[in-house]
Amino acid sequence: MPHTHHTTLISAANLHERLAAAPGSTLVFDCRFDLVNPDVGETAWAAGHIPGAQYLHLDRDLSGAKTGKNGRHPLPDRAALVNTLAARGLNEGQQVVAYDAQGGSYAARLWWLLRWLGHDSVAVLDGGLQAWEAAGYPVSTDVPHAVKGNFKAGAPLQVTIDVQGVVRNLSTHELVVLDARAADRYRGENETVDPVGGHIPGARNRFFKDNLTADGRFKPAHTLREDFTAVLAGKTPEHAVLQCGSGVTACHNALAMEIAGLHGAALYAGSWSEWCADPARPVATGPNP
Repeated sequence: MPHTHHTTLISAANLHERLAAAPGSTLVFDCRFDLVNPDVGETAWAAGHIPGAQYLHLDRDLSGAKTGKNGRHPLPDRAALVNTLAARGLNEGQQVVAYDAQGGSYAARLWWLLRWLGHDSVAVLDGGLQAWEAAGYPVSTDVPHAVKGNFKAGAPLQVTIDVQGVVRNLSTHELVVLDARAADRYRGENETVDPVGGHIPGARNRFFKDNLTADGRFKPAHTLREDFTAVLAGKTPEHAVLQCGSGVTACHNALAMEIAGLHGAALYAGSWSEWCADPARPVATGPNP
């Protein structure tokens, strides 16, 4: 029996069943990470991961080269990312499952990047490694052997916007910018990651963790739809720009909007870390408008 094609979320039970029924048909990537300690995720992967899962590193694999002006996690070069994924065994059309232990905030970056490469058979493990372990499923320390796949990029299924587009919006107000950072950082308080505190003028705050329930799973689609419809403030999803500190947790809002059936929001990957690198760009502080 062919398995369903998962394009947003997959449950631990569904993933376990897939891996048992057709080993090798699903490619699993562990995306655990910590911005403060970039080695922590890989160390955790080595200590125990979902059987067959390979590790992808946010800085090394899922980001491009930094210039000091283009943000902390610029998008990787498309061809380089295609090569990385094909080398890990990805074939065209193959189901990918991404997971982390951080509520999906790093797994969602891989979800977004694969869609940006035209690959829609990608889902985030709902509830992450915690949900897998809570269900009593095993972890492994085996290092999987990858056989090169035939993956190639197709037309992007996700939209991007660059800093010039966001600057232009300061005067046109055509777009609504949603900032995925915690409310205090959005207001310009307790900024420890970037040199300047505050937010892009006009941006509205939608903390990515508000997409989750207390157990770390995504809220139901209808709830997310109500939440995002409220924060979009009358704009259509196609007129939304998603950003955060460096284009990572913004992908969590992109996934939440996709679950909600709100399609077409653009990612501003440079995000606050790129925006505040140029002192000529204006900065706002304080709560949501």
